[in-house]
Amino acid sequence: MSQISSPTSTHSPIKLFEQPSQWLYAFWKFSRPHTIIGTSLSVLALYLITVTTTNSQVTLESIEQLLGALLSCLCGNVYIVGLNQLEDVEIDQINKPHLPVAAGEFSRRQAQIIVAVTGILALLLAGLLGTWLFLMVSISLAIGTAYSLPPIRLKRFPFWAALCIFSVRGAIVNLGLFLHFSNCLLGTVLFPTAPVWVLTLFIVVFTFAIAIFKDIPDIEGDKQYNITTFTIKLGQQAVFNLARWVITVCYLGMLIAGIFWLSASVNPIVLGVSHLVLLGILWWRSRNVDLQDKIAIAQFYQFIWKLFFLEYLIFPAACLL
Repeated sequence: MSQISSPTSTHSPIKLFEQPSQWLYAFWKFSRPHTIIGTSLSVLALYLITVTTTNSQVTLESIEQLLGALLSCLCGNVYIVGLNQLEDVEIDQINKPHLPVAAGEFSRRQAQIIVAVTGILALLLAGLLGTWLFLMVSISLAIGTAYSLPPIRLKRFPFWAALCIFSVRGAIVNLGLFLHFSNCLLGTVLFPTAPVWVLTLFIVVFTFAIAIFKDIPDIEGDKQYNITTFTIKLGQQAVFNLARWVITVCYLGMLIAGIFWLSASVNPIVLGVSHLVLLGILWWRSRNVDLQDKIAIAQFYQFIWKLFFLEYLIFPAACLL
């Protein structure tokens, strides 16, 4: 897939200095907004959780570290999703024709420059800010590269593809950010606290649901280009049901953890009630999803991402309260 020809499209590549507003909109699509929001919320949430669970003081220096870590992580995010689009142009022309490279809004060369610049910026910023942040960003970028880039291209294999996604989004980002922020706030690296471990486990399992669900609407293009996914192996309905039950386990597990393990660190009522409400909304919302309708599947996928976003708001709030 590395020798992909330029997409055939009625679009001509958008130039930054000639069409700045159109270029910025195309760049926003290129960055995959739902992943940008998820990354931003995870950085902010881990900062707040670190502050509350270590009884630290918010200082100007720690705010600077927060903003620097956010920018580094966002650059790394764009690198990972951009590299994936560069290697999937023909697949995206079938599955996601609105994406800028597949649509011809960005030329292959433009996308390569964006990916290179954001990857370098992510590493440089992380290196300047601290060892733990640099390790976290470096490992994330390495896994993201192995996910998309031949000859490894782990996305071809459903187990390894899912492992890449939930290991980065779940374990590496959450634990790495806590280690980084604890070092910034206290001058020493702390072993992750119980709330951090619980949130990390929740996100790891929840991200597994995202990882398997995201391929449901892409079955046509994945089949054509020999990308093996759980959807192709098990069928759309089976993967849909599996993702729904995985998220259910996440919510029930968080409810139990809040009552029996985290009651001294979080507000168990806020944690329990919020997760029960979201669980009810999930099952109500999932009843009428037509798996033959790509729009309906895409809308439900975005709904799952909204639940993911909410966790990074609810959990820090329960810690603060």
